[in-house]
Amino acid sequence: MIHAFLRTSCFFTAMLSFITLLLLAVDVPAVEANVSKRIVFIGDSITAGYGLKKEQAYPKLIESLAMAKKIQVTIVNAGLSGDTTSGGLRRLRILIKKPADVFVIALGGNDGLRGLPPKVSGANLSAMVDLIQKQQPSAKILLIGMQMPQNMGVEYTEQFRKTFAKVAKSKNVVHLPFLLKGVAGKAELNLPDRIHPNAEGQKVVAQHVFTTLLAMLTNQTP
Repeated sequence: MIHAFLRTSCFFTAMLSFITLLLLAVDVPAVEANVSKRIVFIGDSITAGYGLKKEQAYPKLIESLAMAKKIQVTIVNAGLSGDTTSGGLRRLRILIKKPADVFVIALGGNDGLRGLPPKVSGANLSAMVDLIQKQQPSAKILLIGMQMPQNMGVEYTEQFRKTFAKVAKSKNVVHLPFLLKGVAGKAELNLPDRIHPNAEGQKVVAQHVFTTLLAMLTNQTP
């Protein structure tokens, strides 16, 4: 009788352990949903937070915006003052070695200010997207556009503006037309150079970019 009881007890203990494992397995997706999303920002001085503290730059501010929505993110700010699309492509070859959930490409402004042909910038941006899609096919990509002042010439500024949309469409990635929407041309939101956002301007940029990122992180249509 004792042996029979022990065998029965062991059977129920084993069954209980098995059921517990099943329940834990069912809970895995909920835990996975809270795993931190790694977002890499590849940009120039605006992304780097020129003239400001690193924590005042829009990538860091986006981290706080995500936390407010109970979304855990790990931000990598790879902004570099003066960088161009060709420089970004070179740096991406190193950045791509570590997995990321989202790559944000915010380059091109310095290309335009130097008067580089939009086709050259477009080719570099396309190469960046190709590299990400080849080496990290599960990663999402946000390509953010930039615009040039009218003194660069109507034809040039228009070709430059359209470059980003063309690349995004051809590569099927998410596109945000203008990084400095709501900030460009407003003295109160820019540093004295009238090019780089001040602390308040960076907050506007952060909210603007985060709106699109939020849709991407929650699998909605931006």
